[in-house]
Amino acid sequence: MTDLSQLYQQVILDHAKQRVGEGTLRAPSAHDRPAGFGSSHQVNPTCGDEITVEFGTATSTDPPLVWDGAGCSISMASASVASEMLLEQGVPGFRAAAPAFRELMHSRGRGEPDESLLGDAAAFQGVSKFPGRIKCALLAWVAFEDAIAQAETTKE
Repeated sequence: MTDLSQLYQQVILDHAKQRVGEGTLRAPSAHDRPAGFGSSHQVNPTCGDEITVEFGTATSTDPPLVWDGAGCSISMASASVASEMLLEQGVPGFRAAAPAFRELMHSRGRGEPDESLLGDAAAFQGVSKFPGRIKCALLAWVAFEDAIAQAETTKE
């Protein structure tokens, strides 16, 4: 195993253990949701990974995003990485990285990650070699994109 592969594995393991953005969902009912709030629940029926993401704030003290999930280390680490990116770079940074992450996941291990764009998400390069795990890595990203889109729709 190369040093880079070991580093990438360690990044995934670290994020799986110490998850950024994971917390208690606010879960406002549909009629109590404030403008600019979005929520997405996604499930990977193949392996049972599951995540719910809430984006936007219900009160001034709420964090801008929170997620709760259960699943394999890859899916939970991916949620943590996506959350960290969104918190650090905002929606524009996340939106710039999401297509590159999706492309990397579909590269079948032949893609070279743009580390300056993807940050810790580049660590998932090895996951793309395993078709059964690609959905695990993409699940949170789909949920985040959906929750952001809902939040933006309700702002109007």
